[in-house]
Amino acid sequence: MGRAEERRARQRGGRRAAPRRRRSAPTAATATAAAGTATATAGTRTAEAGNQAAGSAKPPKGRIRRLFTWKKILGTFFGTCLLIIAAFIGLYLYVDIPEGNAAAQRQSNVYKFSDGSVLARSGKVNREIVDLSKVPRKVQLTFVAAENKSFYHDVGVDFKGTARGLINTLSGKGKQGGSTITQQYVKNYYLNQDQTVTRKLRELVISLKVDREKSKDDILAGYINTSYYGRNAYGIQAAAQAYYHVDAERLKVEQGAYLAALLQAPSQYDWAVATPTGKRLVKQRWNYVLDNMVEEGWLSKAKRDGLTFPKPKEPKGAPGLGGQKGYLVELANHQLEQQLMRQEGLTQAQAENAVIEKGWTITLNIDPKKQAALESAVKSQLTSKLDRKKRRVDGDVQAGAVSVDPKTGKIVALYGGRDYYAHYYSNATRTDYQPASTFKPVILAAALEQNATTQDGQPITANTIYDGASRRQVLDHGAKVGFAPPNEDNRDYDKITVQKAMNASVNSVFAQMGVDVGMHKVMDTAKTLGMDTKGMQAVPAQTLGSMGASPLEMAGIYATLDNHGNKVTPSILKSAENKTRSVQIPDAVGGSVISRTTADTVTSVLTGVVDDGTASDSVAKNPLRGGRQVAGKTGTSDCNRSAWFTGYTPDLVTSVGLFGEAYKSGGTGCEGVPIKKGAHVSLTGAMGGGRVNGGGPPAKIWAAYTFGVSHRTRFDLNATQGAAVEPTGTPTVSHSPSETPSQTPSSEPPTASQTPSQTPSQSPSKTPSQTPSRTPSQTPSSEPPTDPATEDPLDPAPGIGRPPQE
Repeated sequence: MGRAEERRARQRGGRRAAPRRRRSAPTAATATAAAGTATATAGTRTAEAGNQAAGSAKPPKGRIRRLFTWKKILGTFFGTCLLIIAAFIGLYLYVDIPEGNAAAQRQSNVYKFSDGSVLARSGKVNREIVDLSKVPRKVQLTFVAAENKSFYHDVGVDFKGTARGLINTLSGKGKQGGSTITQQYVKNYYLNQDQTVTRKLRELVISLKVDREKSKDDILAGYINTSYYGRNAYGIQAAAQAYYHVDAERLKVEQGAYLAALLQAPSQYDWAVATPTGKRLVKQRWNYVLDNMVEEGWLSKAKRDGLTFPKPKEPKGAPGLGGQKGYLVELANHQLEQQLMRQEGLTQAQAENAVIEKGWTITLNIDPKKQAALESAVKSQLTSKLDRKKRRVDGDVQAGAVSVDPKTGKIVALYGGRDYYAHYYSNATRTDYQPASTFKPVILAAALEQNATTQDGQPITANTIYDGASRRQVLDHGAKVGFAPPNEDNRDYDKITVQKAMNASVNSVFAQMGVDVGMHKVMDTAKTLGMDTKGMQAVPAQTLGSMGASPLEMAGIYATLDNHGNKVTPSILKSAENKTRSVQIPDAVGGSVISRTTADTVTSVLTGVVDDGTASDSVAKNPLRGGRQVAGKTGTSDCNRSAWFTGYTPDLVTSVGLFGEAYKSGGTGCEGVPIKKGAHVSLTGAMGGGRVNGGGPPAKIWAAYTFGVSHRTRFDLNATQGAAVEPTGTPTVSHSPSETPSQTPSSEPPTASQTPSQTPSQSPSKTPSQTPSRTPSQTPSSEPPTDPATEDPLDPAPGIGRPPQE
C-alpha cells in the first residue's frame, strides 16, 4: 500500500493508523486485514455517533463507582476484621485476671440527716463462703437452669449478648445484654456493675481466661457465693438463712429454684414485701427454672409436678438499723436504685448490687427535729396506750406516716412501724390497705378539672346539691349501675351540698359524683396526682377508696393540692455520691398537672372537714392549733381494717394511717374466716375503745406532730367556693332520683355540718369503717391476708350486714 492509500485508509478509519514496525512493504494479506479493521472501526464509530445523537449513549464510569468497587469494599471489610482480631488478641494478652476482692469492695454506706449529722452506717457484709459440695446438686442446677443452660459446654462468654450490651452502651441505652454465669461471676468478683465499654470489654476477656483456667464447678461456686440475694444476704449460705432459716446444705430443690429466680430482682421478688405483680413474676420465674431443669433432664417430670411454691420465712432487719432507721435507709436505698435505673439504664438487680454496701454517702431530706417530733406524736397518741396483754387487738395495730414539704417535695419525717427489727416492712410505703374516704378529694378534683356536670346538667361545684339518702341507687343517665352504698349508720341526709357532703363524708353523694364525672376520668386524675393506678378498675366502688394506697402516695397527692396543682413526687434523697460517681437527684416538684383553681378549690373545701366535719374534735378544737388554717380528710375502711387522716397546713403535708394486721394466728375475722398471722383484721376495740375512726387516733397523731413543727398559718387560695371563702351564689340542685337497693357498704361519719366556716365549729363524730370492694393482695407478710376480697366490686353480697365505712 502506498502513502496515498494509507492516507485514504486513515481517513476512512477516522483515526491514525498503527505505526509500521518496519519499512518493508506489507503483504497482500496484511493489507487486506488492515483494510477490514479500518472498515469495522469506521462502522463502530458511525454507530456510536448515531447512538449519541439519539440520546441513549451509555455514561462513562463515575468517580464514586471507581472509588467503591466490590474489590475495595471487600478489602476494607476484611482489613477491618483483621484489625479487630489483632486488637482483641492484644487486649487478651494485655488484660490479666485480677485478684478477687469482692469482699474488700464492700464498704459501709453512710446515711445522714438533712443537717449533715449521721443517721446510720451499714457496712457489715452478711456473707459466708461455702464449698460447692455443701450445696445439693439439684440446687446447684437450679442456678444453671435459671441463668445459663449451656454453662457446662460454653466457652464462658455469650458473644451475641455481649455485643448487644456494647451497642446499647455506645448508643446510650445502657442496658446489659445477656451474659453467662461466668460473665456474671467475673463482674461480681473481679469487676463492678459500671455500664461502660471498658468494663464490658474487660469482662469479656477475663471471662474467657477464667473459663480456661478454672473448672466449671469453681466458677459456679464463685457465682452463687458472691451474688446478692436481697435481705442484706450475699452468697447462698446467707440467702438460705435469710429466706428459709436453714443452711445451704439443707435447701430443697424448690427452695433453690426460688433463690435462683430471686437473683433477677432481689427486692421486687422478695415475697415478704413484693407487690401482687412482683409475686406473679417471681412465681413465673420459679416455674421457668423448674421447667428448664426438666427440659435438660436434670429433674423428672413427676418430681417437678409434685413441687409447690416455697414461701420464704419472715425477714429480719439488718444490724444497726433499729427503731425508725431501717425504714429510712430502705426508702433511701430504693429511691437511689430507681434513680440509677433511670440514669444509667441498670436493671433492678444491677441497681441493688450497685447501692448496697458500696461506699455511698447518702444524705436524706429527713429533718432530725421533725423526725423526733413525729415519733413522739405516735408514741404519745398511740403506742403508749396499746397493751396487747390486756387486749389482743392492741397487738394488731400498725401505724405508718409520711410528712412532706409541699414547696420542695422533701420527705422531712417518716414513721414506718414500731421497730425495724420487730416489723421489717414499712407501714409508710405499704400499699395493701384501702385509703378509704381520703380518696374523695380526688373525685372532687376530677369534677372541677373536667368541668363535669350532674345527671341533669348542673355544673359540679362546692355548692351543688345532691341527694344524700343512704343506699341511694347510683344512676348513669337513668340506668342503674348496681351500686348503692350506705352512709355511716345508714343515715339519710336528704338534699345536701357537696361541701357539707365532704364534711360529713357522705358516701352516696360521692358515689353518684364519680359516675357523673366518669370513673375513667376519676382514675386518670388519681394517676395524674400521683397514685399508682396500674391494674385498678374504673368502677363506682373506687369512689369509696377501695383500692390500695400508702401514706407516701396519699402525702404526695395532697402535697400536689397544697402546691396549687404543681406535681409533687415526695423524695427522701438530698444527695448521693461515692468515690466513683455522684447521682443527680431530680427536682421533686414538677409542673402543673391540674389547674390552680381546681387545687385551691379542693383545699378550700377540705378546710370544712377540719372546721365543721369529721376531724373537728381532734384537729379544729385542738388547743395547739394556734389559728392555723388546716385542710384534710379522714377515712375509715371496710370492717375498720384501716383508719386515716391526711391533712395539711400551708407549709406541711402529713398522711397518717393505722392498719389492722394480725400479729398471730387464731380467732376469726369480720366474715368469720379464721385469722392467720399477717391477715388484715379489724382495729375495733383497740386501746379499749370502739371503732377506730380516721378522726380519732390518726387525726390526733397528725395534730400533735403538725402543730408542733409547722409555722405558716394562712393558705393563699385562688378560689371562689368552698369552706375557706364566702359562698358566691345560690346552691345548684342535682335532681338525681333516689333508690334504695342494698349494695357495697361504705360510708363516712355522719356529721350534720353547718354552713362552712373558717373557725372551728362543733364537731361531729367518730369515723367508722370503710368500703368492701377489692383489696389488693399485696400484704407484705409471709402469709397473704385471709379475709376474702370482693372479686367483683359491684357484688353486693359481701357488704350485707357490715358496718359502713367513712
